[in-house]
Amino acid sequence: MHGAEDHQLVARVVSAQDSAAFGELVRRHQSQVRNFLRKLSGDITLADDLAQDCFMHAWDKLQTFSGRGSFIGWLLKVAYTTCLQWKRKTNRYSEIRDEVGQVDRNDRVEESNEISDLDKFLAVLTEEERAVMILSYACGLSHREIGDAAELPIGTVKSIIFRGKEKISDSFDIEDNQYG
Repeated sequence: MHGAEDHQLVARVVSAQDSAAFGELVRRHQSQVRNFLRKLSGDITLADDLAQDCFMHAWDKLQTFSGRGSFIGWLLKVAYTTCLQWKRKTNRYSEIRDEVGQVDRNDRVEESNEISDLDKFLAVLTEEERAVMILSYACGLSHREIGDAAELPIGTVKSIIFRGKEKISDSFDIEDNQYG
């Protein structure tokens, strides 16, 4: 989509500290970064704060972008790392896990106005599984890009996606053909 143009903008930022070029990168990718962080953190306001932190880290670390993969893959890795650092200080998803509780394979969790179905599905996953599933299904990254962002081998990414789908299916008694 913006691959070659992103690489040119990154080169301008790195070589000339071009803040306008960085602003264009932010404009292009802020929605995807915010959406990723919203799904990962479960908190819209927090995600917006994390996105700001992510872009500040990206500005500081842009020279480490090698250009091998997509810029958005690299940026989502920065976002993921930013979120992990925040989660080390607090564990927001523990509240959802406590509210959802242990789900019996034969019982579906009743709808809640406070927590969406997506949040319930994500809450049964480990943090790593949750991040990989969001990068795959919500952000549309390839297995290779997810591997780069999460610093995992491609085979591990595929296994995590398979395992995550199985956990969701088993936890909520969902037929395999109901999701991709």
